[in-house]
Amino acid sequence: MNPLIFYLLASIIIGVSGKDERTFAVLRFNNEAGRFSTEGRMDPIVYPGTAASHSHGVMGGSNFALTVEGDQLLDSKCTNAMIANDKSNYWVPQVWFRSPENGTFMKVPLFYMNAYYFFEATNDEIKPFPPGMKMVSGDASKRTPPASGALQLDPSQGEVLAVQFTCATIDDNVNRYPPDSDGLIAGLQDPNNKGAGAGFPVANCDGYASPLREDIHFPSCLNPETDLDDYKNSMAFPTDAGAGKSDCPKGWTHLPHLFYEVYFDTLQFQNAWVPDGKNQPFVLSNGDRTGFSLHGDFISGWDAETLQTIIDGCDAGTSGMDTCPVIKGGVNSNDKCQILSAFPDPADEWIPELPGNNPLSGWGL
Repeated sequence: MNPLIFYLLASIIIGVSGKDERTFAVLRFNNEAGRFSTEGRMDPIVYPGTAASHSHGVMGGSNFALTVEGDQLLDSKCTNAMIANDKSNYWVPQVWFRSPENGTFMKVPLFYMNAYYFFEATNDEIKPFPPGMKMVSGDASKRTPPASGALQLDPSQGEVLAVQFTCATIDDNVNRYPPDSDGLIAGLQDPNNKGAGAGFPVANCDGYASPLREDIHFPSCLNPETDLDDYKNSMAFPTDAGAGKSDCPKGWTHLPHLFYEVYFDTLQFQNAWVPDGKNQPFVLSNGDRTGFSLHGDFISGWDAETLQTIIDGCDAGTSGMDTCPVIKGGVNSNDKCQILSAFPDPADEWIPELPGNNPLSGWGL
């Protein structure tokens, strides 16, 4: 039987009706200090079977490879997700520090990463991700500013802005973005959240245990008429349905709202640059100085029954999904599940060019 048809039939059997209020649970990961499960120029969604154009940091199941087809992640021998039956892969572009003195690059170590699973208020049934489903949020080619720095996830309200940076500071009065910025020479402040915005912030993000953070929201509506590999056309964000609920288009499948928060240890570099309220030294691995091209990728390796149980009965919030009772397969308490990189980043601490020889692009160039 076609895996997607089997998944849909199973979801109908075990699914429940709509939700009146949001619940959520945070998926945490075990990882070596400063590292993802694997790092390098791999991206089986956008660049299947070959080296990706730029470097990523990847979490999750050990069957991550240059090519991921069907439900192969379900057969992973390990995962560093703290729910043992989640063999999914989660990845983002690496962040690099560019030396103001000589222009060389040093990789910014991972601080930590969480994946939030929001189960939104909706008139729809929320169903688990089908195994093998591929999803991308953000645009790796974008260098132009969005219409606003405000988070905006409802396509009926205009341009969607699903990716931001968050910058916590000891002094909350510090401007994270120039107050008069139009996005052409610096990022854009979120008018609803002083600590966040579109593009890299210009402040030193020195908040307690809270350095520079990538924020990536994923769409949660799946078109069942598309192929699970068709990441460009298969997904959409839900729209406002009134009464505090958001619904998918008729006939589409409502999935969990996935959100990545990825902290990078930028505090290691706080004495290597001088904030001037206009410029900042960090770049994404694709060479983007603006940060407007921030993006994230996901391939589902969930056991559907396990995730449905979490959707229906786990409202652990920030305490962690691993604290929920009766999780099928149990909790993965300490497996860091390191994965061999097919195209690893250079071993040198400082390098003259970004992996893949990506030229700098964006502001001032």
